[in-house]
Amino acid sequence: MAKPKVNFSRRDLLLTILCTLFALANLAAVGSTSRRRAKEAVCLSNLRQWGAIFEMLANDNNGWFFNGEGSGSGYWWIDKLRAYNKDDKLRLCPEATKTPEGVPLSEVNWSHAAWRAGRKYNSNGDIGSYGLNSWICNPRPGITGLWGRNPPNYKIEYYFRSPYYIAADRAPVFLASWWVDGWSLDTDIPPPRVFYDDRPCSNEIGRFCVDRHEGGLGCLFMDWSARKVGIKELWTLKWHRSFNTAGPWTKAGGVRPTNWPFWMKEFKDF
Repeated sequence: MAKPKVNFSRRDLLLTILCTLFALANLAAVGSTSRRRAKEAVCLSNLRQWGAIFEMLANDNNGWFFNGEGSGSGYWWIDKLRAYNKDDKLRLCPEATKTPEGVPLSEVNWSHAAWRAGRKYNSNGDIGSYGLNSWICNPRPGITGLWGRNPPNYKIEYYFRSPYYIAADRAPVFLASWWVDGWSLDTDIPPPRVFYDDRPCSNEIGRFCVDRHEGGLGCLFMDWSARKVGIKELWTLKWHRSFNTAGPWTKAGGVRPTNWPFWMKEFKDF
């Protein structure tokens, strides 16, 4: 019995190729989304491990955090925590594992860049991509400020000093950042772009404005929980004891979508 003749035109062939390419593109997109979500999960796992480390440090110090003194470039907290963890990779969000040395500043994607404090413990550099909320510190009696953050804007009574805080689930401790630390204020304005004209004592919340996980970033809170927070949500967190969580850059404080820099306009409002 003769086999039926199949008419397969060039048009049919083209449609078949297009459908195949479309299916492959969808599979690639699904794979890319899965990889991003996996990296986000690893980031939050890292932060939860840091939560255990911070908790052990506080317990060993009679319920208090460190005093904020020591060597510069973040070593003042890196040194203190190294007694509890020597795994340098734990300081790295999987979305930001490399420093931008050798790359022109205008070409660096700072949301996905790691910082380098120095080479004290690692000849290749002591790097990381999480930063400390420096308001957790417990300054010594008689100290009026830390690292140049002095009154009237940076008041000594703002410091948490201890993790035993009533709104611990809203107080950030350790989170994604392109620098080692920061002292955020509710009056800080959002940066026109990531890593914009950064200066100590000026809009330091910008150090944490990084688009690591699709409009958000990983954050460890003082109750030792960790979750993704939105970039605009940063202004609603309790960075220090007197931080106004309904300040001028929140929906409650009257900010409008048009007030945000262009790169932040499409992010979720809080």
